Amino acid sequence: MFGPPAPPRMLPDPRSNANRPAEMPQAETACRTRLKALGAAFEEAKPQGSSDGCALPFPIRLSRLSAAVDVEPDAIINCAAAEAAARLTADVIGPAAKATFGEDLSGVDQASAYVCRPRNGTNKLSEHAFGNAIDIASFTLSKGTSVEVEPAPPEKNAKFLMAVRKAACGPFKTVLGPGSDADHSRHFHLDLAPRRNGGTFCK
Repeated sequence: MFGPPAPPRMLPDPRSNANRPAEMPQAETACRTRLKALGAAFEEAKPQGSSDGCALPFPIRLSRLSAAVDVEPDAIINCAAAEAAARLTADVIGPAAKATFGEDLSGVDQASAYVCRPRNGTNKLSEHAFGNAIDIASFTLSKGTSVEVEPAPPEKNAKFLMAVRKAACGPFKTVLGPGSDADHSRHFHLDLAPRRNGGTFCK
């Protein structure tokens, strides 16, 4: 009898074979200093990796994006992606929530950060496999309002979500969401995938 098809073998990535230095690199320590200055709360996490090529040598467990904005649940992520999310929150998401709803942003509900897996439908490693991405499913506001990322949100929610989505393109190198494809119909995928000449892919 034939069993279920084998999952695709994940192709190696240059980041897969990088050695983890004994001491934390200066870029990592500097990132953590900036992240603390933004008011984010985090702690060091256990290094992640696998024989499939997934690699996250210096992860953090991110619990807050600022003094006022929780991450639910905590996200295992690299510092650079955490910093990009914290800056987007401070510069855009928080102000947009206040302007649109008259409420402060109090939480970001993440659906995925570090996960050792390939991109959907491919055998190329996902940015999640390097802790270099975060998926956001909804936003929670100070008076209990929940704004879900969905294909056809109410008008006020749609205005807020579009402002966030547009502003994320640049700070993040990949931005996907409802309308991109079926896999991203109910969350924003934000990552820092290295691209030629610092380009972006926002769809």
